[in-house]
Amino acid sequence: MIHIGTSGFSYEDWVGPFYPEGTPKGDFLEFYAEQFDCNEVNYTYYRMPNASTLQAMSAKTPPDFRFVIKANQAMTHEGDQVEDAVFEEFIAALNPLREERKFGCVLAQFPHGFGLSQRNVDYLKRFRRLMHDVPVVVEFRNDAWLRDEMFDFLREANFGYCCVDQPQIAGLLPPRVEATSGIGYVRFHGRNAEKWRNHEHAWERYDYLYSREELQDWAPKVQSLAQQTEETYVFFNNHYNAQAVQNAQDFADLLGQADE
Repeated sequence: MIHIGTSGFSYEDWVGPFYPEGTPKGDFLEFYAEQFDCNEVNYTYYRMPNASTLQAMSAKTPPDFRFVIKANQAMTHEGDQVEDAVFEEFIAALNPLREERKFGCVLAQFPHGFGLSQRNVDYLKRFRRLMHDVPVVVEFRNDAWLRDEMFDFLREANFGYCCVDQPQIAGLLPPRVEATSGIGYVRFHGRNAEKWRNHEHAWERYDYLYSREELQDWAPKVQSLAQQTEETYVFFNNHYNAQAVQNAQDFADLLGQADE
């Protein structure tokens, strides 16, 4: 099954382009869930989640909605320094979503500085062990990981691989599609090469609107990924001015057309 949504939902600049004018922030998720069946929750990267907050979010969505929870930055950016207790706290917060069958997986987004090394491979093994049976998808930001033996390692460790569409500049990963677990995963970051590394505000990096032609190239790739996995998630992270919403809807239309 293919789920299509956006990375985050609580953007104030979506009022007007997506959320009706005057919509209170507390009503964003309920409105969003009328249009999409999944969301990639990003706030958990910046601060640790707790069960009550995720329970409240779940209450605003229908029974078939799915949440993907981004791993806290301590888990992906501190390496050997992070304590086991951080993982325990994070996993405990997921209980309401798991009990209600609204949990998709955890996205572990590692920084560009997390390059290919034995130390980092060992950390990934520790990460997998500490997450127990929680499904995890790994996103690399360093193309040194793109080796066949690394995909074999991900399969052996039961890590999903995050396929990405992003600017094709030195060091970033190309749009390679691989299925390494029962979960297929694709993130669209936009192709704003000019602002990727040179920007004043973080949102500038993701200021990009895909054309239908650009998205069309991904339709057969995503369908192939879905045939190899149990669940496939497609998230648009080009969030500035609700461009992610438009492109998520465009891509859903393209897949619908392909199925007809």
